[in-house]
Amino acid sequence: MEPLSPVAVIGGGSWGTAIAHHLARKGFPVQMWVYEREVAESINSRHENTLFLPGIPLPETITATSQLHESTKDTKTIVMVVPSHFYRKVAESLSSHIPDDAMIISASKGIEEDTLKLMTQILEDVLPASLHYRIACLSGPSFAREVANSRFTAVTVASKDMEVAKHFQKIFYTPYFRTYTHHDPIGVQLGGALKNIIAIAVGIADGMEMGTNARAALITRGLAEISRIGSKIGADPPTFLGLSGMGDLVLTCTGDLSRNRNVGLKLGKGMKIEDIIRNMRMVAEGVITTKSAYQLTRKFKVRAPIISGMYQILYKKTPLENAVEKILSAEPRGEFE
Repeated sequence: MEPLSPVAVIGGGSWGTAIAHHLARKGFPVQMWVYEREVAESINSRHENTLFLPGIPLPETITATSQLHESTKDTKTIVMVVPSHFYRKVAESLSSHIPDDAMIISASKGIEEDTLKLMTQILEDVLPASLHYRIACLSGPSFAREVANSRFTAVTVASKDMEVAKHFQKIFYTPYFRTYTHHDPIGVQLGGALKNIIAIAVGIADGMEMGTNARAALITRGLAEISRIGSKIGADPPTFLGLSGMGDLVLTCTGDLSRNRNVGLKLGKGMKIEDIIRNMRMVAEGVITTKSAYQLTRKFKVRAPIISGMYQILYKKTPLENAVEKILSAEPRGEFE
């Protein structure tokens, strides 16, 4: 068999490292770009990301660099796993180092604050038009540590071009990491971004010991809010019933490994958001995404009491009890309105 071509993984957090680990175990040489020089040194010398994914031995076929241009040498497959608030800057710096025949997949979850754009839309802004049809996204219920431990996982790969989606489906697929293709990158990314906000809300309810009925109501009504926003910005509504919608929402709202749910739990128990963030090593994307999502609801005039309530808690310092009461007392309408 011919050796597999190298894959560049841009981003060295827990999720980027788990993806690199997964692809390396499939036989791909992986070239990682990581922001922190000490993380690159740890991966290269100790074969472990001791900062973001400790305790997971990494194959020696993974190499890391803190020099962005070095990560894409001799590769035509690029996986973007950069936090949303750094995404555009990294993509701009990388753009001149991407081959014209490269395939690019985004595995980041979030909405850019200033533009309200999703990650593949940022790539389309930054990259030449010739690469736009070669862009895909990956999302779904997938905790990094479980993926790194080869636990069963199912995700969605979406692209405007189904041949591109199938290309990445083949690259990522294993019997324990099932990849399903989809035609709706907008819906797939939106579900992955907005579920983090709902998970914080669910964590707050759990931290306040409001009960499992309240948890179920928040998850279900959260899905309704995600669907309403999605229908306004061009997503296909059935997308939100799939892995990148309902699947990811349920996992993030109930799983013990969920950073966003844990932020909510701490808020619900009385901690301040500034103290929670200060003590976190990794980003809880839902905190950042809340601001962008709230702006989306305002721009498109979408009724979204959970997202609005989370914005009031996180950015307007509304007392927790007042905001939660407002969320729960929002006037019911038809279930799908």
